[in-house]
Amino acid sequence: MNSTKKISKHLIKKYPNRRLYDTQTSSYITLVDVKQFVMENDDFAVVDAKTGEDLTRSILLQIILEAEAGGAPMFSSVALAQIIRYYGHAMQGMMGSYLEKNIQAFIDIQNKLTEGAAAGGLDGKPFSPEMWTQFMNVQGPMMQGMMGNYIDQSKNLFVQMQEQMQNQSKNMFGFPFVPDDKKK
Repeated sequence: MNSTKKISKHLIKKYPNRRLYDTQTSSYITLVDVKQFVMENDDFAVVDAKTGEDLTRSILLQIILEAEAGGAPMFSSVALAQIIRYYGHAMQGMMGSYLEKNIQAFIDIQNKLTEGAAAGGLDGKPFSPEMWTQFMNVQGPMMQGMMGNYIDQSKNLFVQMQEQMQNQSKNMFGFPFVPDDKKK
């Protein structure tokens, strides 16, 4: 794959034979190449070659599936099961937004740590995966404590939001909303 900076969005066509074709470079590519676009923040879209249907999300999920299957998974079976339970649930949209905001908060923390490290003598170079590993070996317990506190605050905020919604439904309909898992 070419390492020159791309000016426009990659349009990737997926053919029925499961091959991916990058229209910008006029060449067939693999999921590894698409993953590299993600890693380099390159803008891309994957569409079905016949129908034009947007397949970007399914390709990203396929990359995640392969990453989860090979090596150390990021998600436990319990976490995946909990995510699955939210599909079709009234809170599905809220859960997606909640997860997205938490991931963004984690990225913001990582960026601040990187900026602090750069100011400390890395000459503006970004942390490499090896540097993050070394950093986390030393700072891991502190980071886990900080993330634990953040998660506790997020959980409390989520519970408060749920209580507000229950109170609003009680005021609006004259009866309290009781989630299915609490009706016993």
